[in-house]
Amino acid sequence: MSLDFSDPVAVARASAAAMWEKDLASRSLGMSLDAVGPGEARLSLTVTAEMTNGHKTCHGGYIFTLADSAFAFACNSYNQNTVAQHCSVTFLRPAFAGDRLTASAREVSRIGRGGIYDITVTNQNGEHVAEFRGHSRTVKGTPIPVPD
Repeated sequence: MSLDFSDPVAVARASAAAMWEKDLASRSLGMSLDAVGPGEARLSLTVTAEMTNGHKTCHGGYIFTLADSAFAFACNSYNQNTVAQHCSVTFLRPAFAGDRLTASAREVSRIGRGGIYDITVTNQNGEHVAEFRGHSRTVKGTPIPVPD
C-alpha cells in the first residue's frame, strides 16, 4: 500500500513512524508516541526513580527531553527534515517518581524554513509542569522517501 502524499494526516503519521523507528533516545527513556498530526504531537513518559535528582524531583533535563521529543515529532510532521534551532523551557512545578508526564506540542507559526512550536508538559492530574517553546529550521531530506 502506498502513501497518499495529498493527505496531511497520513503524511504526519508516516513521518512519525519513520522517525520513531530510529529514535533510540525517546524509546529508551520509555516515552510513548500517543498522537501526531500536521504540526502537532503528543508524547508521554512515566518518571522513574532513576530520573530524580537530589531534591527527589524529576531532573529538569528529562522534562526538557520529553518536550523536545514532542517538538521534534510536531515539526517533522510535514515530511521535511527539521531540527531545533533554539529552545527554551520554563519549569512551573516539580514532577516526582511515578508521575505520568504528557508533552503536547502545537505549531504556532511555520513560514519558509522556520517554525515556532509551543509544548505544554502536564502531569497525570492535568497540572502544568513546564512550558517549552521551540524554534525549528528545515534542512535537506525527508523522513520518508518521496516518489519521483
